[in-house]
Amino acid sequence: MTKNAQLAAWVEQSAALMKPERIHWVDGSEAENSQLVEEMVRAGTLIQLNQTTHPNCYLHRSAPNDVARVEHLTFVCTRDQDAAGSNNHWMAPADAHEKIDALYAGCMRGRTMYVIPYLMGPYDSLYSRAGVEITDSPYVVANMRIMARVGTRALTHIEAGNSFVRGLHSVGDLDPDRRFIMHFPEELLIKSVGSGYGGNALLGKKCHALRIASWQARTEGWLAEHMLILGLEDPTGKTTYVAAAFPSACGKTNLAMLVPPAVFNGWKVWTIGDDIAWLHPGPDGRLWAINPEAGFFGVAPGTSSKTNPNCMGTVGRNTIYTNVAVTADGQPWWEGIDQPQPENLTDWQGRPYDPANGPAAHPNARFTVAAAQCPSYSDQANAPQGVPLSAIIFGGRRSTVAPLVYEALNWEHGVFTGASVASETTAAATGKVGLVRRDPMAMKPFCGYNFADYWAHWASFGERSTNLPKIFHVNWFRKDGAGRFMWPGYGDNMRVLKWIVERCEGRADALKTPIGSVPHFDSLDMGGLDLTRATIDALLAIDPEIWTQEVDEIAKYLDSFGERVPAALMRQVARIKSELANQRAA
Repeated sequence: MTKNAQLAAWVEQSAALMKPERIHWVDGSEAENSQLVEEMVRAGTLIQLNQTTHPNCYLHRSAPNDVARVEHLTFVCTRDQDAAGSNNHWMAPADAHEKIDALYAGCMRGRTMYVIPYLMGPYDSLYSRAGVEITDSPYVVANMRIMARVGTRALTHIEAGNSFVRGLHSVGDLDPDRRFIMHFPEELLIKSVGSGYGGNALLGKKCHALRIASWQARTEGWLAEHMLILGLEDPTGKTTYVAAAFPSACGKTNLAMLVPPAVFNGWKVWTIGDDIAWLHPGPDGRLWAINPEAGFFGVAPGTSSKTNPNCMGTVGRNTIYTNVAVTADGQPWWEGIDQPQPENLTDWQGRPYDPANGPAAHPNARFTVAAAQCPSYSDQANAPQGVPLSAIIFGGRRSTVAPLVYEALNWEHGVFTGASVASETTAAATGKVGLVRRDPMAMKPFCGYNFADYWAHWASFGERSTNLPKIFHVNWFRKDGAGRFMWPGYGDNMRVLKWIVERCEGRADALKTPIGSVPHFDSLDMGGLDLTRATIDALLAIDPEIWTQEVDEIAKYLDSFGERVPAALMRQVARIKSELANQRAA
């Protein structure tokens, strides 16, 4: 089924190990997808939803023990353990292959082996990268068809002599004790077994587009990042492009599809991507960004017409929902959606809803939908050259410490700002919810190599260009003394984005502080927003005592990576501590 000898041999070897009943090469056609969906409905893998209100929409329920990424079972397997770094779980490649191949042995008996050629990134882009996923999950095939550019054209790209990432996946028996997600960056290889959940099974997404691609990016001189990309068009028609990195479930999808407040007449927000960005230095010295994905794999709970109207206009047709609840008439439902909780609700495990069993929809319930359906989708999302970035924004979920927004003083300080991001854990990863952890560049679960080397790679761009994006940090989640959010968020985040655009154009005022430049009170557009001067001042406040402690904690975190940490980051620690000390003494 392919003219590529390397690919053909690998498929043959995989089939010999897994022993499928049959092999199907995915061509990506509509007819193929329709047949696959019909088969899954008959098998109960997919449940057809109300076709009047939600045409071509289906529900998938995963196993209750398989509902999120499993970081503790995710490994980076490099010859040198230090190359993987303490930010990753490491296993020697030979040991990893032996362990996971034993689980693969005969695992596809009675099943179909699907071979999925795919392309991450626009067709005809020099920045796109190919992959092939082998899987026994038709659910994975249907989702990959939405999330990537799948099928015959991708195979043609590979057969033209382009390299490709190999991904081997089987749901296995869904036993958590027999579940592993392993990455072999030196081999451009991913092996996953025992899970059918998105990030563990859709290997083009986090596994390829971040863990493997970040390794490729360092080798080839670019960046693979956990970032949204959006365009901000002002009333004159000028569009400024920014990328932003937030940990999962911290508002990234909402920001990517933001609708400006009514008072921002003439402003538009264009969606390029909501989750992953590949950044390449262009001949003009700027960073140019592409979204390697073709779809959204978003968190459903909390999504509504208030929080994300463009998202609600995207889902509702041609969508696969995973682990949401269902109303009596077959409509998807989750906590935070516009409609109040109906009677006779079926929960995400297929049971009559009972509050004693927890929420009706799983907190990490998802939707998979083509990005092109988004009302704010930009035609530049498929531009082969990407879009030029004027700003990079980092952010996290912090109830204290970080102000609403600040600008890094320069590229080196911006890298430090990204490296020091901290956020509360969410339901997108297994473990306790609400703990604050360092999540540099929002890449802690996704960087495919040693964080210290990753930061050095980031810092190296400052030596290669003087035309790089400005770097900012935002925090929508600051709380007052009573534990209430101080900033309204959602569409009103446009007010901060406008200031960022104006800073990129040299038009907005700011106050320089040790941690960065913060807006003056009157440089943020607060028209139509009912916030007191005291609240705005508190949102922008920087407490020297609190920040001295914060920088000490950042330094301790950086020190944990040893001698590989770039000197540039430690210079920033020393500078900020010195300036804070002078501020306290004044």
